[in-house]
Amino acid sequence: MSPKSNKLKTFFKALPKNIFSGFVVSLIALPLGLGLAMASEAPPIAGVIAAAVGGVVVSIFGGSNVTIVGPGNGLVGVLLVAITTLGLESAYAAIICSGVLLAALGFLRMGKLADFFPSSAIQGMLAAIGLIILGKQFHIMLAHKINRADTIDYLIEIPFTINDAMHYDKTGIIYAAVAGILSLTIMVLYPKIRNKYLQLIPAPMWIVILSIGFSYYFELIAHQANPISSIYMISGIPEFKDIIAQLPTINFEKAGTFPFWSSVLALTLIASIESLLSIKAVDKLDPEKRRSNVNLDLKALGLATIGSGFLGGLNVVTVIARSSVNVNNNASNRSSNFFHATFLVIFIVLFSTQLTRIPLPALMAILVFTGYKLASPSTIKKIFLIGKEQVIIFLVTLFVTLKVGLITGILSGVLVTFLIHIIINKSASLFFRNLLKPNVLMYQEQDNGNYYVSVKHFCSFLNFYRLKEKLDAVPENRDVIIDFSLCEFVDHTVMENLNNYRDLFIKRDGNFDVIGLDLHDSDSEHPFALRRLLPVTGILKSGLTKRQKTLEEIAKNFNLIYDSKNEKDTYFLDKFHFFRTKVVNHIYNKLSTSNKNIKIFDIEFSEGELIAKETIKTTMLYMTLNKTIPEFTLDREGFLEKVYGLAGYKDIPIQEHSDFNKRFYLIGENETAIKSFFNDEITHFFESNPYYHIESNGQCLLVFNKERLASIKEIKALFDFGKRLKQVIS
Repeated sequence: MSPKSNKLKTFFKALPKNIFSGFVVSLIALPLGLGLAMASEAPPIAGVIAAAVGGVVVSIFGGSNVTIVGPGNGLVGVLLVAITTLGLESAYAAIICSGVLLAALGFLRMGKLADFFPSSAIQGMLAAIGLIILGKQFHIMLAHKINRADTIDYLIEIPFTINDAMHYDKTGIIYAAVAGILSLTIMVLYPKIRNKYLQLIPAPMWIVILSIGFSYYFELIAHQANPISSIYMISGIPEFKDIIAQLPTINFEKAGTFPFWSSVLALTLIASIESLLSIKAVDKLDPEKRRSNVNLDLKALGLATIGSGFLGGLNVVTVIARSSVNVNNNASNRSSNFFHATFLVIFIVLFSTQLTRIPLPALMAILVFTGYKLASPSTIKKIFLIGKEQVIIFLVTLFVTLKVGLITGILSGVLVTFLIHIIINKSASLFFRNLLKPNVLMYQEQDNGNYYVSVKHFCSFLNFYRLKEKLDAVPENRDVIIDFSLCEFVDHTVMENLNNYRDLFIKRDGNFDVIGLDLHDSDSEHPFALRRLLPVTGILKSGLTKRQKTLEEIAKNFNLIYDSKNEKDTYFLDKFHFFRTKVVNHIYNKLSTSNKNIKIFDIEFSEGELIAKETIKTTMLYMTLNKTIPEFTLDREGFLEKVYGLAGYKDIPIQEHSDFNKRFYLIGENETAIKSFFNDEITHFFESNPYYHIESNGQCLLVFNKERLASIKEIKALFDFGKRLKQVIS
């Protein structure tokens, strides 16, 4: 079979999964598209148009694999200014021009643009964008419209709006505010409910469903008008035929003015940075660890933005939240992006009139939550742990962005970062003298084929692109050694990127070692902290918690070895299907047998990236086997597993065990070997014991129950289950 026909066969085999994933993503994209457009003071349908046009164009011409595109959070502030100062018709012209510039960046191979911005400055910019979104939409969420000069004024007004909301006397306004508060509650609490059935419908779509249901209740059952004030209901959503018939007027008359090109440059800069960061983050989540062609994606995003602008839509960017959901629903190629756009068009064709039943505060609650996630206090805490100097960079970028603008904000972050680097090293000549010098040497060792990379002088956001070019040229399944012994200074941006490369190489069966930092030190113990030649600092130790002391007692009673310390070397988990789309932070509270064949541990891992990131802690059992068995996943049979069957996942039946087939869901590639392995003894064992999620990678088993930390009783039961299962298999 030719490679082309083989690819075609793989594509069609994965089609049901990508259609299913595209549908789930569209449930999030619809309310977000409406909300982001309204927050930008554009027509509500403009956000949906951007997602639909972008999904079709980028899925055909793009260079990424599992990303989703649509209107972006980061552009709300810029679009708001553009529409306010230029007017809607001229703003569409600015959107089209920004699409042309975005495509030009792709043709000029400027996909490395995001590498020139310090990580903390980018975090500061994203936090500022979050506060811009939160500041304005919070008041609308509580049915209180105000008009202030800038974002800081909007934020200062929040306590007064809360106070006013507690004294509303008009029923229609009260109902509108309650709709906003309940919607925000759903956004906050819903992700914490770890239920596989409920999670099929994302929180934003629940808000849409409940809002429309509330409206129909009063219309059809109570026979009353909707009690929510009409001024706080969505309006201006045309029917599908009207969208096609009435294309917007594009006005290029202001193309010779400074405000016009200021908006164009801001839209292009933010769209490119947001897209490049999102693409890089999604590549980390891709189970196949493919690298996106970012330059090709920029061309496609530019083309999609041009088309969206002419049709009355917003800028098209790669979006992390929807992309994370796409990956978590087992999307494998760009067709999921296409189907997400297709379902959006179907929703608008069939239900456009129903969308006017959604209260405006409910949609704004979605954006308030999004804004909070971008500017979460935990972000500042994380940056503080990396280093105090990173907090300064973050805060300067944040405040300048809020007071002046996005472009000035990010440039101020770059400048402050550079000045701090000079102060830390007590030398400006280190940078000015060596900035233009080649500082990265790479060669392949002849005896073992390893790649050796030596870095000299300094390595920071200013010249990281040189090291990145070398590392990108190395196949990920090879061994790489990065030597910083001749390098005086390595900044936070570089350390963070090296950690990403390390994960990528290890997951592709390669190896990534960083050496030569023995004489370097930092002000914190965080692995991303910047490094320079300073005396080594002390190490802090902490005592055991109550739970850890109990686990220590269990270890003594069961003759186990207990270790409470965090362990980041978790690559033994990468071979399990469960962790293909998840990032393991560390394992801790390890209980293990003396021969290390059975280990129980608490684990912290995350799903998604950036604002879509959800951190989960649970307890798992890992067991090494003394023989090779088939790779499989065994779980409890349920409704969701039946849906997975429709999406292409086949449940393997075990002959003469109807009870097992009815109660358990068994999948794997080698059906014959799996049927042979599940003999009467093993099958009866599973039938007569509590349900666990059990996964085999051929040499080891991974066993866990719920996605939460186990109680002491559950840990004992899990250990007993694992010990008996090992005996049965042996």
